[in-house]
Amino acid sequence: MTKATTVKASPYDFPLQPENCALLIIDMQRDFLESGGFGETLGNDVSLLRSVIEPNRRLLAAWREAGLPVLHTREGHLPNLSDLPPSKRNRGNPSLRIGDLGPMGRILIRGENGHDIIPELYPLSDEPIIDKPGKGAFTRTDLEAQLKARGISQLVVTGVTTEVCVNTTVREANDRGFECLVLSDATASYFPSMHHAALAMIKAQGGIFGWVSDSDSLLEVLL
Repeated sequence: MTKATTVKASPYDFPLQPENCALLIIDMQRDFLESGGFGETLGNDVSLLRSVIEPNRRLLAAWREAGLPVLHTREGHLPNLSDLPPSKRNRGNPSLRIGDLGPMGRILIRGENGHDIIPELYPLSDEPIIDKPGKGAFTRTDLEAQLKARGISQLVVTGVTTEVCVNTTVREANDRGFECLVLSDATASYFPSMHHAALAMIKAQGGIFGWVSDSDSLLEVLL
């Protein structure tokens, strides 16, 4: 699929250029979406995030079928915690802190079961995984270099959580000149009101950070 098209979006239709667009799936990790992971240690109801699995699964299948590039991100830290600031480890007063041993291994540590992406959306061998130590996917990673090497100037962004890692990544992408389309039903938060507020921020003022649409609207032009 290489023909330019438009996707119904807010504040106005998104001018999709498939040959220059990648799907970026943010942090669909077991530690955030499954019981016993980091999200739950913070006192969150992880079931609130699982509604986005099916929209992401359908979109991912269609995106792959169209032969378009996919990248995944994971938030996590080195086993020796050398890339983990004490302020981040101590914030939130969780029952288990980053690096502590939980039901799926050490919490948010690279290589542990909980750090990995959920089976329903697991990357193919040729789909890059961006391991990031912070909220934004561009900070201390090679994401920008990978995108530029592929000629990517647009991103369809999905994943969790909307007001934290998704929003931070979209803002970083905007500052670097990438156009971002965020899908409302393929992103989620532990706090629904924050999900809606985060989407409103992205599309405010004529799309100050990007566009907001939904998976059905994008699938209409992919299928």
